[in-house]
Amino acid sequence: MLTDPFGRTIDYLRISVTDRCDLRCTYCLPKGFKGFSIPKEWLTIEELGRVAAAFARLGTKRFRLTGGEPLLRNGLADLAAEINRQPGVEDISLTTNGTQLEKHAHALRQAGVRRLNISLDSLRRDCVTNITGSDCLPQVLDGIKTAKEVGFERIKINMVPLKGVNDMDLDEMVAFCMEHGFILNLIEAMPMGTTGQAHAKVSLQPVLEDLRQKFNLIPFAGKIGGGPARYWQSKNNGFTLGLITPMSQHFCATCNRVRLSATGNIHLCLGQEDKAPLRDLLRDNCTDAELDQAIHDAIAMKPEKHEFVENPKKIIRVMALTGG
Repeated sequence: MLTDPFGRTIDYLRISVTDRCDLRCTYCLPKGFKGFSIPKEWLTIEELGRVAAAFARLGTKRFRLTGGEPLLRNGLADLAAEINRQPGVEDISLTTNGTQLEKHAHALRQAGVRRLNISLDSLRRDCVTNITGSDCLPQVLDGIKTAKEVGFERIKINMVPLKGVNDMDLDEMVAFCMEHGFILNLIEAMPMGTTGQAHAKVSLQPVLEDLRQKFNLIPFAGKIGGGPARYWQSKNNGFTLGLITPMSQHFCATCNRVRLSATGNIHLCLGQEDKAPLRDLLRDNCTDAELDQAIHDAIAMKPEKHEFVENPKKIIRVMALTGG
């Protein structure tokens, strides 16, 4: 097992397959941003699979495919199938904005992806266009419909409440998730990059109290997935709410994950700059033992916590370049 200097077991790897995205969400990418890496700098699908296999050898049980927008990367289903073949892997999931999901959902499910997180910040078409820079709500809803039809084990809707932008849409989003049997994940915006730092923050603590009263929510004692969300359920089990609160109630003490960027860097914390490069090692035809040691050395550098509250201007790296 991989254990960091603070005694935390690292058993969850988030793999970014591209830093490109077909949307420009206002809390993620600056308008007109052109600082993407070029495709030859990305790890190949085979190299990504090799890193995943190494993490699996070292005890990692959960893998999430992310971006940018991962469905823009050719060979994604092949990568999922390769991860699914590794001994000890218990869960493969995917985070997507949903725009390409309708045409890829079946192949992903066949390849072993079990769960989906789909970003959707409103059900109002004009609001989605304002946030994403694209009139994409119809195709996202079509993708969600197809994903439900092909039988993913669990679908979560990720919503980032933004003050005065979409925070008035919470009740409607709850109703939508209730109707379709989805989990609603609410995520506090983080001060990553100039875009993330520009938004007025919405603490989810008062939001939770409001939703608890409206929908008779009680704490859920079980675990749903390997991420940091805390969950509440309606008393009739008809609705589940997840909260990810890096700002108002951080979860650093139980952090169990690291991120692999599309360019081969292991990012050890969203709110710190610590990283370990693997691409050159892979392209120098390293042995499995050398790759395993590099991963162990990386985990030994994992910091204790982020500093989003204490130092909100620190991270100028945009989220898409880190991996979701």
